[in-house]
Amino acid sequence: MSDKEKVYIFDTTMRDGEQSPGASMSVEEKIQISRVFDEMGIDIIEAGFPISSPGDFEAVSEISKSVKNSIPCGLSRALKKDIDACHESLKFAKRFRIHTFISTSPVHMKHKLDMTNDQVLDAIKESVTYARKFTNDVEWSCEDGTRTDLDFMCKTIELAIKCGATTINIPDTVGYSIPEEFARTITHIKNNVPNIDKAIISAHCHNDLGLAVANALAGLSAGVRQIECTINGIGERAGNTSLEEVVMVLRQHHELNLDTNINSKLLYDTSQMVSELMGMIVQPNKAIVGSNAFAHSSGIHQDGVIKNRETYEIINPHDVGVNESAIVLTARSGRAALAFRAKNIGYNLSKIQLDKVYHEFLKFADIKKEVTDSDLPHIIKLSNI
Repeated sequence: MSDKEKVYIFDTTMRDGEQSPGASMSVEEKIQISRVFDEMGIDIIEAGFPISSPGDFEAVSEISKSVKNSIPCGLSRALKKDIDACHESLKFAKRFRIHTFISTSPVHMKHKLDMTNDQVLDAIKESVTYARKFTNDVEWSCEDGTRTDLDFMCKTIELAIKCGATTINIPDTVGYSIPEEFARTITHIKNNVPNIDKAIISAHCHNDLGLAVANALAGLSAGVRQIECTINGIGERAGNTSLEEVVMVLRQHHELNLDTNINSKLLYDTSQMVSELMGMIVQPNKAIVGSNAFAHSSGIHQDGVIKNRETYEIINPHDVGVNESAIVLTARSGRAALAFRAKNIGYNLSKIQLDKVYHEFLKFADIKKEVTDSDLPHIIKLSNI
């Protein structure tokens, strides 16, 4: 990772990601994913919510036994029974994290918890103190943090750290925030929580307004050093911060002086595996791992990429595990793309031959959305060259 400052990657694909409707996985599938995550270099794997079901408890237990490098983590409410379940499922790991949370926004405290500020503070003190009995790696989250009064939030964070929390997570639970606002929240915390230097600040951003990655990056600029994210950005409602996008933004923008431990060459295959196991299709235009991320169909772009990939690609596809850029033949393609694809299957066309073939190609492409390699011999034959 060179001498850049480390950003910890906290993956919640198997917890928050599985909250996507229809995205449930078996215990065996979760173990399979966790082994890949372990190899990829993910720092913390939130393996599940142990108290929620016997299946989740089993999955967290089995993952805690199998991972070698990543730290397994379990989620718990601010309840002793939840924390006990986390400990019992995680105790097989050489090190583990308990992640406990409680809502702190007025709307959640009134309508969901029916608790006062003082009652929430008491719950934080009791739950974090209790979790520390089992591990020195305790994360605390103020659920719905971006709709929480900032002064009250600072009071809750100070208390959580005082009771032993070593990571403080700021969730944009409903994806309400915008980047400037999220950065101001982190800055306010750093300036107004006297013991904040004793904890790592984390960001957990949802994508309800399409700003999860942007908010996470704004948080990093203000001092966040852990990003909670998922493969393909899957998660509750509109999803979570996309792991692959955050990782590659940091790789591309060296001026940020931030990086992760992620082996980016495993991103594409991992994306495909998670998509298949969860039954969640990756949209073609998804950044980094979508099927169109390195595909070019415009003639001008194709000509540029053929001459020098960097004319229209800021990321080398090999860096994320994609074999090569795709030159897709459509009615928008030019002669350069046609000659390139024809040469790949053994046809070296002269300029005169190319003009004739291109004429037939356009007629064919107007009928068919995409021209494939298997179509080219037929098109060339029709050209009478």
